[in-house]
Amino acid sequence: MRAPALIILTGLALGAAACATLETPAEPAPAVASTGTPAPVADHDWFYHRDGGEARLVYGLAESDDLRLGLDCAQGSGRLALSAVAGPDARPEIHIEAGGETERFPAQSEPSQLHDGVFLTAEGRADAPVFQRFRRVGWLAVWLDGERQAYAPQPDSAPNIERFFAFCG
Repeated sequence: MRAPALIILTGLALGAAACATLETPAEPAPAVASTGTPAPVADHDWFYHRDGGEARLVYGLAESDDLRLGLDCAQGSGRLALSAVAGPDARPEIHIEAGGETERFPAQSEPSQLHDGVFLTAEGRADAPVFQRFRRVGWLAVWLDGERQAYAPQPDSAPNIERFFAFCG
């Protein structure tokens, strides 16, 4: 499954225009992450969509085309396709944190068709420690362009995270 094509085909067009961020030094983000629980951002959420044997979990703003982080999988595959947007000089990686666990996923980078930056795609295992921690703590943060963007669900959508990972295997 190719993440950019799935974004267009799903019709979900989701994303986040503003997220909780913290400035970091110009050097790469630290290996030790924050364990504090971020608060949900008004109008932003984790959206789960299942279409036959494929599923998508996306953090963003409903009915928007500003994607911040997408996770896609085939049912029972145990593999995830990650997608994120970043600035034009972003490193080709998706750096994720959840409750103190961090992982960097080497990414393919291509010019974004939606903004002045790049679209990053990577692959990972659904059972990677950072994703298992995400399942337990219910939030995830992404380090992009020297900023930490924390993505916490609204209370009613928190179960979507577990639904997605249970589907993916």
